[in-house]
Amino acid sequence: MNKVYPDAKSALAGLLKDGMMIMSGGFGLCGIAETLSDAIRDSGVKNLTVVSNNAGVDGIGLSRLLETHQIKKMISSYVGENKLFAQQYLAGELELEFCPQGTLAERIRAGGAGIPAFYTKTGVGTLVAEGKEIKEFDGEKYLMERGLFADLAIVHAWKGDTAGNLVYRKTARNFNPMMATAAKITVAEVEHLVPAGEIDPDHIHTPGIFVKRIVEVGTALKRIEQRTTRKRETAAAPAGTGEEV
Repeated sequence: MNKVYPDAKSALAGLLKDGMMIMSGGFGLCGIAETLSDAIRDSGVKNLTVVSNNAGVDGIGLSRLLETHQIKKMISSYVGENKLFAQQYLAGELELEFCPQGTLAERIRAGGAGIPAFYTKTGVGTLVAEGKEIKEFDGEKYLMERGLFADLAIVHAWKGDTAGNLVYRKTARNFNPMMATAAKITVAEVEHLVPAGEIDPDHIHTPGIFVKRIVEVGTALKRIEQRTTRKRETAAAPAGTGEEV
């Protein structure tokens, strides 16, 4: 079975439909499947429910799908850094299911493991618990959260082989491995594609059994979400020189 596709458009061919649920890996701008999300935008598919920690930043990543109003609902834990995300939500143009970050991660992991629901203390007594079942265990209250399983997951990896095995680099791993297991179809974009067997089995983070299609996108642009700088103080001149260093 050939899993390698020449570009993002062909890798998504036949998979996209209106109203589907898509999981999109990444955290902020780290480890996002930017090439695949751009291809989803270009396809024109709409009324999407997207599961992602956030929606990138304005003009980058999933935010481009917000610009074209292709996303109907976000299931996320964070809105900050994206003014368009906040604006559309506050204007009633975008449905939003807020989910504590750890709970979101576990909902995705549970979905990939075939677990339909689980109980957690996180959110008990808050707005997060509204409309959810509360149950007591050993004298403590817990609320029930549903596992998440999508129609499609798009993930970004540092290295992959032609069999679909993936290796993520450092913090770019984030939500990607969990999402790769929690969808009917997982499509991966990788910076470096190597022949099957070249990756040490002990180094594989996502086994190829979970990945149906893969596309090589080259080295990703390492974007900075927030650049914080301070003015450099001029060093004092050596005594007697009358010069600044």
